Amino acid sequence: MSPPDHDETQGQEEKVMSAVLNIAKSISRRGEGGLIIIADRDEVEGLYETHYPQITSRSLLTEQGMNVVVEKLATIDGAVIITPVGELIAFGARVLKSTTIPGFGTRHAAAAGITESLPNATAILISEESSLIKIFQKGNIVIEMDAAEINPNVMEKVVSFLTRNDMALLVATGLSLAVQVPYYDIILVGGSYLIVKAIFEVTSSVLMGKADKEKA
Repeated sequence: MSPPDHDETQGQEEKVMSAVLNIAKSISRRGEGGLIIIADRDEVEGLYETHYPQITSRSLLTEQGMNVVVEKLATIDGAVIITPVGELIAFGARVLKSTTIPGFGTRHAAAAGITESLPNATAILISEESSLIKIFQKGNIVIEMDAAEINPNVMEKVVSFLTRNDMALLVATGLSLAVQVPYYDIILVGGSYLIVKAIFEVTSSVLMGKADKEKA
């Protein structure tokens, strides 16, 4: 069997990211917390340790029933670690790379630390205290969202942004309102909200450009 081409791999990574976000929303709606890390197997090796006997499985997260398994595993102490294509690497894992975030606990430190150490990794943190879902890349929170349902078209663009870092795709969703407040740039979408620090300048320039055209 020939290896998957780039488009097939990209498509699978987007399916995995979408599945993880849906899992995170489900956990958040129940008022529970968790941490899911998406990272390459070779890169994350040696950066975590586990305290439970590990399940071995060739099933991918995108296969039927695996989302339920991962959702359960994500709520126990420690992190679930999966590859970008959905292979389960570990659960109940203690991350050995951490970056302290004042005012927040060990999950935040682990999410920031692992993504700072692995620039290609993404950490999805579900806060038990606030029920917010915080998505870390390169050591920073790039998106926060609540557990409410988001228009599938918007979610598709969010997934593309997270897997490709394509800001234009997210801006192109027809975001309804952008409001800058201290420390956060909030984009309101269909009754839910995303806090998207990384794209605010791009969004602002697009909205301003549109306004200028209307004035012309």
